[in-house]
Amino acid sequence: MKKKQTRIFVLLNCFTAILLCFSCDSKQKNNRDHLVFKYNEHKNIGSLDPAFSKDIADIWATNQLFNGLVQMDDDMQVLPCIAKSWTISEDALTYNFSLRNDVRFHKHERFGKDSIRTVTAADFEYSLNRLLDKQVASPGSWVLNKVNNFKAVNDTLFQITLKQPFPAFLGLLTMKYCSVVPKEIVEFYGSDFRSNPIGTGPFKFKRWEENIKLVFRKNENYFEKDTNGNKLPYLEAIAITFLPDKQSEFLQFAQGNIDFVSGLDASYKDEILTADGKLRDLYKSEVNMIRGPYLNTEYLAFYMDAEVTEIQSEYIRKAVNYGFDRNKMMIYLRNGIGIPANGGFIPKGLPGYNDNIGFTYQPEKAKDLVTKFKAETGIENPEITITTTSNYLSFCEYIQREIQKTGLQVHVDVIPAATLKDAKANGKLDMFRASWVADYPDAENYLSLFYSKNFAPNGPNYTHFKSESFDTLYEQAFKETNTENRKQLYTKMDSLVMQQAPVVVMFYDEVVRFTRKNVMDLGINPINLLNLKQAKKVKHD
Repeated sequence: MKKKQTRIFVLLNCFTAILLCFSCDSKQKNNRDHLVFKYNEHKNIGSLDPAFSKDIADIWATNQLFNGLVQMDDDMQVLPCIAKSWTISEDALTYNFSLRNDVRFHKHERFGKDSIRTVTAADFEYSLNRLLDKQVASPGSWVLNKVNNFKAVNDTLFQITLKQPFPAFLGLLTMKYCSVVPKEIVEFYGSDFRSNPIGTGPFKFKRWEENIKLVFRKNENYFEKDTNGNKLPYLEAIAITFLPDKQSEFLQFAQGNIDFVSGLDASYKDEILTADGKLRDLYKSEVNMIRGPYLNTEYLAFYMDAEVTEIQSEYIRKAVNYGFDRNKMMIYLRNGIGIPANGGFIPKGLPGYNDNIGFTYQPEKAKDLVTKFKAETGIENPEITITTTSNYLSFCEYIQREIQKTGLQVHVDVIPAATLKDAKANGKLDMFRASWVADYPDAENYLSLFYSKNFAPNGPNYTHFKSESFDTLYEQAFKETNTENRKQLYTKMDSLVMQQAPVVVMFYDEVVRFTRKNVMDLGINPINLLNLKQAKKVKHD
């Protein structure tokens, strides 16, 4: 125990020394601490090039440095960004974006005399072409799958034409993949643009010592202002460190050395939260907790083409759905963080969600369904096997214990994540645990998992669910430009899925953020995007 404490003490001292490097001396640090936002990235950062912003760690960083045509607010509404306005043709195929004429790239000597340059529509044409360039090999090229062509009409007008109507297209354009980058800088650095980023964002790149620290400074020429006309951002700098484990990260947060921790890790969840998800008294005076819906659905899936009588039976699939208490599962296993899934597959926080179309805990009904299955099939000892990874074993074991009370034997098989991913894509698992985090904030992204033309391995329909009624509504939704009508179609499709129960929706995840009391206006959103342009830190007395 003593050795472990010594190691932690040494680690903390090293970390504190790194943080002190961000200022000349301790007195100056105290005077300017409220102007620097500090957080730790335990997963590391792979690239600061937005074309490679696939992981959340990279997205958080590039979101401070780059902008696109449009942006998403915390309520999942698409707002203007570099495009001040846009129009959509009546056939919903052509988008015309009118650009601001006051957006400038961060300073760089390659821009010539003044070291700055205004963004034009040609920059967007270059940036999107770069996404499609096979030599670049961006993981974000799929964002343009539904695009027929795009072009700069003039300096301030950019046009995109789609192959078919796609109501969620503006949401796709908010992804960091679609950020604007300057051709002359990208070509100057080549692959090293990943560590020499030049964008238009509220912060500009200053210094990166990989695996040690990353520093951004305020962009004095940033084009956005707050509602009172004040220039953004308010902060002078962002300092990111790279402690590799969550427990050490939390210790730094508890000591006030970093301003923010995201997520609820098993290493500290019981330290900071009570069983029902409230802050413990020890932290109430120093810490704020922000929580809200996260576009992540956690579920179990049945492979509908499995040659197993139990999996084919709607009785059994519904018995599993009725047979366990989702509320208790959240309290026991997640300290109350997470929303018990009594709705459909669409998570809470998206238009189309409805909490009356799913399943509630009805153990007697679950028993009756298993009894009916036995009577109709003659199978005296029905059984199913849930395949999962070690990270979710506790959830599957909880469900196992509860479901076995209905008379259905449940086995749990634990395999590596990579093996599970391959097996579920190729129809090798009868029943498996999975989750779906939104690629873009529209319910169509979730419902695509049940469209018959998306059967895995060529698409995300891992259950091989098939319904002609569902397919008809799904195709109809693409042509529906009225937001309210499309929302109703989404709910109807979700209801059709739940009636046949190809999945067992366990819970909708939540975004959880812990901040020091002096952090203001950090915000929270269902895609867990870190937006620091309006964040403030109050100066300590």
